[in-house]
Amino acid sequence: MTTKLTVTRPGALTTVQDAGRTGHAHLGVPRSGALDAPSMRLANRLAGNPEGTAVLETTLTGCALRPDTDVTLVVGGAPCPVTVDGRPAPWGAPVRVPAGATLDAGPATAGIRSYVAVAGGIAVEPVLGSRSTDLLSGLGPAPLAHGDLIPVGRGSATPPALPGAAPWPAPPAGLVLPARFGPRADWFTEAALRTFLTATYTVSVHSNRIGLRTEGPSLERESAGELPSEGMVLGAVQVPPDGRPVVFLHDHPTTGGYPVIAVVPEPALAAAAQAVPGTPVRFTLA
Repeated sequence: MTTKLTVTRPGALTTVQDAGRTGHAHLGVPRSGALDAPSMRLANRLAGNPEGTAVLETTLTGCALRPDTDVTLVVGGAPCPVTVDGRPAPWGAPVRVPAGATLDAGPATAGIRSYVAVAGGIAVEPVLGSRSTDLLSGLGPAPLAHGDLIPVGRGSATPPALPGAAPWPAPPAGLVLPARFGPRADWFTEAALRTFLTATYTVSVHSNRIGLRTEGPSLERESAGELPSEGMVLGAVQVPPDGRPVVFLHDHPTTGGYPVIAVVPEPALAAAAQAVPGTPVRFTLA
């Protein structure tokens, strides 16, 4: 019998995410996948799963789940209170949840996105090779809603023991993003390039899985023309007409017409996924 999790509290935004659906950008399909991939991988290791197994990614307010058989779950990523039927349970470590009990991953106390891994993984049907929810194109399962039944795969009876405490990264108090200029850095003035590397921006409340938006000084264009749409990559720093940089994250569009001043390497993006609105942001040359 397939284990199922009943969603008793979906939270503000909880989606299914894995390592993403690569290789489809030419079809207009973004990668999607867990924004904080290191946290997803560690949660899966603690649950006894392969690192890219599908998990639940919560946003700010967490979620609550009730299994119909005994399961092992791990809540990691952004720190949050964890309870089982109201009793405190460990965050960042395997928790055995009896059938019919409710595991509640509460609101994040730091950072934005927590990850709930279950032994066996979230077993929704894959689309184009991934179980990830893509909020831009609508591929994959819909965000969790109250009463949803989530299938779970067959997991290890005994998750592996890791030596010592698991090395969970702390959400950033300040964000320093390495960046490589191009491909459209020549569309900006020399003063704008200096501003990009010296100014302190802040994370905007309008940030989401598509992109980390910033507040701060505008970057002045050298050219007033318009670009035809061209391919966009993960980590591209696009500058819309208001002049404030937007760092593309996993649900980004695969094409765009605003100039890209620089690109942030993928390993630096996990911290961006956990940066709360108001976090200071600086760009440095990679």
